[in-house]
Amino acid sequence: MLNKKLLTDTIEKFGLTVSDEVFLRLDKYAEMLVETNKSFNLTAITDADGVTVKHFADCLSLFGFVDIPENVSLIDVGTGAGFPGLVIKLFRPDIDVTFLDSTKKKLGFIENVLNETGMTGETVHLRAEEAAVLPKYREKFDFATARAVAALPVLSEYCLPFVKIGGSFISMKSADIAEEIKAADGAIKTLGGETESDNLFSLVENMPRRIIVIKKKSQTLTRYPRKTAQIAKKPLK
Repeated sequence: MLNKKLLTDTIEKFGLTVSDEVFLRLDKYAEMLVETNKSFNLTAITDADGVTVKHFADCLSLFGFVDIPENVSLIDVGTGAGFPGLVIKLFRPDIDVTFLDSTKKKLGFIENVLNETGMTGETVHLRAEEAAVLPKYREKFDFATARAVAALPVLSEYCLPFVKIGGSFISMKSADIAEEIKAADGAIKTLGGETESDNLFSLVENMPRRIIVIKKKSQTLTRYPRKTAQIAKKPLK
């Protein structure tokens, strides 16, 4: 299913290589993604090259910009079909990944992939603002990731409450969001974070991407995250 040469060529610029063992796991995931997608909508991208670059290489690119030590904990917020959390887990099995999503069917798909590839990971069927107030999850993770369409002030309110002081929130975004990043500065500070790096790059030709790394500097006030309606109606500034 995956185009191995295309994957290899795309990620080598980030200093990454994929062993045969890792590739087999990723390929199994891709195969299950496309097959499951026939009966349940997981992705609009189903061609081999598109899946290889726009999903798998894109998710792996974060390892080119963020140093993720061995055996850390990571929560993938709004994981959907498992991007980037499941790619991270299959590439680096030492990372303890928790998959958070409000759609049970998507988490069921992730559980199936984990079983088929011999991996383990916790799936949590809750909304981000519900999970983030629970002692089991609040400020318990070294990293939080999100590869989502929500604006950065909103994403930060959903994700930073999960991150330990000293940990990081990694936001994977499209390239043209300079104004959005500027607008998020106040929200990030309010939530106890500080933008550590803003990485603009081309995944392949004519496919610019952006990875923003936000360091958790202090505890998030208990009033955050707010309810979804409040976050949407009045994003933090």
